[in-house]
Amino acid sequence: MAETFGELLRAHRVAAGLSMGQLAKLIHYSKGYLSKIENDLKPPTPTVARLCDGVLDVGGRLVEAALHVGPSSHDGQALGRRQVLVAGTMLGVGALTGSGRRPVPDEHVIAGMRTSFEQLQGLGLRTSPQVVLEPLQALQHTVHGMARENAGPVGTRLLRLAARIAEYTGWMCQEAGDEQRALWWTRHSSELARAAGDADIASYAFVREAGLALYRQDAATTVNLAQQAQWIGQAGSRVLALAARREAQGHALAGDRGAAERAFDLAAQRMESVPPDSPYPALGSSVPDPLELARGWSLADLGLNARAAEVLGGQLALVPATSRRSRARFGIRRSLAHALSGEVDESCRTLVQTLDDVAHVDSATVRTDLRQLARTLGRWHNHGAVREVYPDLKRLLAHR
Repeated sequence: MAETFGELLRAHRVAAGLSMGQLAKLIHYSKGYLSKIENDLKPPTPTVARLCDGVLDVGGRLVEAALHVGPSSHDGQALGRRQVLVAGTMLGVGALTGSGRRPVPDEHVIAGMRTSFEQLQGLGLRTSPQVVLEPLQALQHTVHGMARENAGPVGTRLLRLAARIAEYTGWMCQEAGDEQRALWWTRHSSELARAAGDADIASYAFVREAGLALYRQDAATTVNLAQQAQWIGQAGSRVLALAARREAQGHALAGDRGAAERAFDLAAQRMESVPPDSPYPALGSSVPDPLELARGWSLADLGLNARAAEVLGGQLALVPATSRRSRARFGIRRSLAHALSGEVDESCRTLVQTLDDVAHVDSATVRTDLRQLARTLGRWHNHGAVREVYPDLKRLLAHR
C-alpha cells in the first residue's frame, strides 16, 4: 500500500499506463521536477496534486494526500505553480491595485466582475477589437490580482473568471490580427484554468489554438489540436462539442467529408447534453446554432458551395443584428460560397448586406475571407454588380 504522496502518485501513474515523461507533458511540468516529487525529494504543491489528480482521474485522492504532506512542503523555499501564476502578470497587478490589501470580495463584487466582463463581450460582438482590448486586459489583471489576495473558494472562483477573461482577450487579439499575442493569452488562460481546476478552459485553449491553425489553412494541426481538446482533462459537454466542431472543420479543410460529418454528428450529440446555465460566462460563439453555421462553413471547404450558401443563409437569418462579428464572418463566407458557385449577382447582393457589419467589427479573420472574395469576384470585373460593389470591397481591404 502506498504511504507517501510520491508512492501514491507513482502507483496511479503506472495504473494509468503513463510514463513519467508522458504525465509531465500532460500537466506542463518538467520530467525532472515530477521525478523529485515521485521520489519524495520535493513536496507536491496543491496545484501539482490537482493537475495529476485530474489527468489520472483518481477522484481527489491525490489532492487529499497532498493535504497531509508534512510541514516541510510549506517552508517557503519554492513557490507553487498557482502562486507563481497569480503573483502577477505582464502588466503588473500592483500598478492597478495600489499598495493596500483589499477586503475579501463578497458575492455581489464577484458578480459585478462577471457582469463587467459580459458587457465587454457584448461590445466585442459589435465593434473593433481595439476598443475592448485595453479594458479587457485591465479587468483581467484586476480579477487576477484579487485571486492572488484571496485563498480558498473565493480565490479559485476569481482565478476561473480571470482565465475566461484571458481566453476572450486572446480571441480579440486574434481578431486584431496579432497571432502571437493571441497565442500568449490563450496559453495563459489555460495555465490559470489548470491552477484553478477548471477543465473547461484548459481544454478549450486547444480549441482556440486549433482556430488559429484553421485560419492558417493548416488542416492537420487543426484536427490534432481539436482532438487533444477532447481527451485532455474532463471538460464539460459544451467544450467537447465545440472541440468536435473544430475537428470537423479541420477534416473539411483537408477534404475528408466522411470524417467531417462524423465529427459534426458527435458535436451535435454532445451539444444536446449541455446544461442550461453555468456559473461562469459561456465559452465559444454565442450564436443560436454554432454547429450548423460551422457546417455551412465546412461545406464550402469541401467544394459544396451552393449547399454552403444555402445553409449559411438560413442560419444567418437567426443571428441577431447585435452580433455583428458573427454576421460579418459568416456573411462574407456566404457571399464567397455564392461567388465560387458562379452565382455572382447573389454574391454581390449578400455582400452589400454584410459590408456594414464588416466595417464595424474590423476583424483580421474576416478580412482573410474578404481578400479571397475580392480575388474571386475580380474574375468578373466587367460584371455590372461587381463593378458597383468592388470599390467598397477594396476600401475595406485597404483600411488595414
